[in-house]
Amino acid sequence: KIVGISILKGGALVADPLVLSRADDLSSFGFFQRQGVKEMLTFFSKTFTKRTQPGQRQSVQHESYIVHCYVRADGLAGTVTTDLEYPPRVAFVLLTQLLEEYSNAISDDVWKSCNVPESIAYPPLEEYLAKYQDPASADKITKIQKDLDDTTEILHKTIDNVLERGVKLDQLVERSDDLSRQSKMFYKQARKTNSCCTIS
Repeated sequence: KIVGISILKGGALVADPLVLSRADDLSSFGFFQRQGVKEMLTFFSKTFTKRTQPGQRQSVQHESYIVHCYVRADGLAGTVTTDLEYPPRVAFVLLTQLLEEYSNAISDDVWKSCNVPESIAYPPLEEYLAKYQDPASADKITKIQKDLDDTTEILHKTIDNVLERGVKLDQLVERSDDLSRQSKMFYKQARKTNSCCTIS
């Protein structure tokens, strides 16, 4: 299942990546959790885009989700956040196609000069979110791009490998301006819940 897709301005263009357009499917979360989850998706998208070199693709796992990130050489970037079962190859095919179509539809001048988060409307994002929810059917659509994906190196890293040495995710969450106090509390509570119960 895909939870969110974001298109960002990244690479050498900005010190801190900027979300240009996004689409999320938060139906599996409770109503009161959705805003916190949305902020966490933004935080992870920006954090991993910042730590992905132009021309590189990587998948970063955090608990039961994986953020697949691709930064093009021109600085246009995309992330797809999925559950653990979603095939990375399909996620990267989605990103490759989406970023290509995005750059054809939205001129470089527009997205490169954008400074307001989530201010570029791009309706096809919702279509991609719906079309790629089922990776098996999406895979049939994307067989043409199989050669491209087979030759592209995809780096799989844990969250600790992506962050700079000595920096912990908890510290980044605490310092982040993208997260409200409520989202930070939600993150801490989720961490506590996930680590409290060990059976010996």
